[in-house]
Amino acid sequence: MRTRKLALAAASGAALLATAALPATASNATRAAAPTRAEEGSVGAADLLAKVTTCAQISSGKYRTDNETSATVPVCGKNGAVFWKADLDVDCDGQTTSACNRGTDPWFQGDTAFHQSNGKPLNAEKLPYVVVPSSSSIWNYASAGIKGGGVVAVVYHGKVAYAVVGDTGPSRIIGEASYATAKALGINPDPATGGAESGVTYILFKNSQAKPIESHSAAVSLGDELARQFIADN
Repeated sequence: MRTRKLALAAASGAALLATAALPATASNATRAAAPTRAEEGSVGAADLLAKVTTCAQISSGKYRTDNETSATVPVCGKNGAVFWKADLDVDCDGQTTSACNRGTDPWFQGDTAFHQSNGKPLNAEKLPYVVVPSSSSIWNYASAGIKGGGVVAVVYHGKVAYAVVGDTGPSRIIGEASYATAKALGINPDPATGGAESGVTYILFKNSQAKPIESHSAAVSLGDELARQFIADN
């Protein structure tokens, strides 16, 4: 439920201010890009990407990746899933943590559209989650079988990370995921200066739901099963 930040280049000035305001507990190591790790599950990135080379557009229009860009990103349909290819802006919204707070993120909001099983907002620092555009005339995620806690395979530079649908964003902008998602993919997770400008593929499995939403292991287990089914059905 954040207001989309400006493009990464335009945010550099705000990033300097945010860095000056960092609490003592937020170290430089915390804010650096995460080291590469093995991809999650048994389905490789290349196998997933081979199934999303063409787009059967299901959205009524296209999305921007940032306020300043043109609308070039469609939502595409496949058997059992929807997908899009965009950038990755880092969402730090939800619970206040050492990495995600008003000092580290100029756009921080203390809530998420979907909540943990105990009613608390999600933890962007710990939980890989993806942001979907709020429903509009372009596309209604709910009507496509996408719900809070739905499982998402996020692919970047040969790596696969599983996440859940955890938040909603602006109705005309796409391409955002949590601090933990960026870190899992080896992308700089800094909410002010990090992220990836392009090359991120989001595959959202229809009518899926990790339970509880805050269990990453549940998302990985279900996601791996759904990814294998996705490969078989497309």
